Amino acid sequence: MVYKFRVILDAEEDIFRDIAILEDDSLEDLHNAIVNAFGFDGMEIASFYTCDDEWTQEDEIPLFDTGDVPGEQRTMADYPLSSILDEASTKIIYVYDFLNMWTFFVELAAVEEPENGVTYPDLLFAHGELPTDAPTKDFNSPIVSSDDMYGEFEDDFDEEDLDMFDGDDSFNDYGFEENWN
Repeated sequence: MVYKFRVILDAEEDIFRDIAILEDDSLEDLHNAIVNAFGFDGMEIASFYTCDDEWTQEDEIPLFDTGDVPGEQRTMADYPLSSILDEASTKIIYVYDFLNMWTFFVELAAVEEPENGVTYPDLLFAHGELPTDAPTKDFNSPIVSSDDMYGEFEDDFDEEDLDMFDGDDSFNDYGFEENWN
């Protein structure tokens, strides 16, 4: 069977690619198809993340084994697409280049019979141009305010509680010289 995906850049503008790939291909093959479809050089690390229907990020599936024991962590190459995605579980998140955090929503749109004469993976459709820089995300702005999440509370901390020198600005007790550099 052929899986047809819509890969959408997490940006305000509509930028997406439709990709067809065989169900027995691996997540690494899908990674390579996405890299090629969006024109990346493929030199950066990447990960897929399983997610629920609301796009809530769950388990990471990295491109490379980053575990403490070599061979212990499964990578994209270890997962056929059909082991992660099917008609009931259609969504996965893809992040390319962890310094710039290019983030994509990948959704299985159709499962069809392969077409004769077509080489897979196949870029079916491209919409929008990839911006020069990854869209920025405001990770400091909560979706829900902390008051809504935790309720209002009073703390009894003041600046004196945070003063590690107890009012004395001397570093003598800690073995540091004041002008060490």
